[in-house]
Amino acid sequence: MQTTFTPEQLADLSTARSNEILRACVHCGFCTATCPTYQVLGDELDSPRGRIYLIKDMLEAGRPADEKTVKHIDRCLSCLACMTTCPSGVHYMHLVDHARAHIEETYKRPLMDRLLRWTLARILPYPGRFRVALLGAKIGRPFARFMPDPRLRAMLEMAPKHIPPVSRNDDAQVFPAIGARKMRVALMTGCAQKALNTDINDATIRLLRRLGCDVVIAKGQGCCGALVHHMGKVDESHSAAAKNIKVWAGELDRDGLDAVVINTSGCGTTVKDYGHMFSNDPLAEDAARISALAMDVSEVLMKLEMPETHEEAAKGMRVAYHAACSLQHGQQIKTHPKTLLKRAGFEVVEPADSHLCCGSAGTYNLMQPEISGQLKERKVKTLEAKAPDVISAGNIGCMMQIGSATGVPVVHTVELLDWASGGPKPAALGA
Repeated sequence: MQTTFTPEQLADLSTARSNEILRACVHCGFCTATCPTYQVLGDELDSPRGRIYLIKDMLEAGRPADEKTVKHIDRCLSCLACMTTCPSGVHYMHLVDHARAHIEETYKRPLMDRLLRWTLARILPYPGRFRVALLGAKIGRPFARFMPDPRLRAMLEMAPKHIPPVSRNDDAQVFPAIGARKMRVALMTGCAQKALNTDINDATIRLLRRLGCDVVIAKGQGCCGALVHHMGKVDESHSAAAKNIKVWAGELDRDGLDAVVINTSGCGTTVKDYGHMFSNDPLAEDAARISALAMDVSEVLMKLEMPETHEEAAKGMRVAYHAACSLQHGQQIKTHPKTLLKRAGFEVVEPADSHLCCGSAGTYNLMQPEISGQLKERKVKTLEAKAPDVISAGNIGCMMQIGSATGVPVVHTVELLDWASGGPKPAALGA
């Protein structure tokens, strides 16, 4: 794609990066075949190719974002299926991130939009606040149908039936390896996950210890920054990320780390991008080191050569594996979770169109509930068609989204692997 940025525009590193990405695009349209919003809406401007044209026009002209551009960019899930499909290697993620930052800086949204986005940014990344909000949403859920704005209804309906108690395993501490130590790892405990499902981190800690890992819960770590990053709030996202970089780099320099383990794939995609996010920052070197150490829990378990299961109840259990977009497209991890589940004795099946998003996508299910609902319905239908005993996923957002529309238990992959190797049966599977 030909671009016409001026030398002055290209002096800005974000614009220079966007220019590189735009020039790689050859208009082939392969991305439209795998774009969930294009499949649902059928509008070229709701495909990656269409959004690229809008972004190019906006950035080249150096003009403030307009309502049309904002509408179509807001509809993007950032599922990154287009990046998996693209034969030219167009790095759409960095381009749409730049577009969102430009929108945040130059476009004044309607009052309700501003209020909702401000509220989400002030609640979701903070587990304590989020827990209080979930309790409020649980109380208000019976009144959801009376809400005039579908986004408010979505916020009330997102609260789980049971809000888990606070887990002390998320406090700063070190869990020693059981037996000979093979690795020393930092576990990112996340933010929303700590309020929505404490079993995931507990299972991760048990499993890693059992396989020979010292597990460090570093003091001062917090939200990865992804939630506000995808809203275009650069300063807030970088502030959150910087805290993690400093904390983990300090741990790395003090006692050493073999990995920063992440069991929420949406966070993993962002942490692995810290090197790019901080490429022109005093933290650039440490950010690059942390990005290089960041690993999804499935990557670490493959390195640890997880043994065959000894839990007979797990053998033959039919598991429908849902591949989170942030894992299969964002991190290009496609086989590890399925390999581990099969090794643990589970029968693993995959739904049709497994490359398509479930519609969760961070805050997307709250800000774009109608499109998200259509994607959820499609995903649940294809999963249930496999008649599974349980649905497995590696991202809390996907788990909440799918679990809200099916009676099949939905658990994190690591919970099943923990159970199969001697841990407790996942609570979602019942007694």
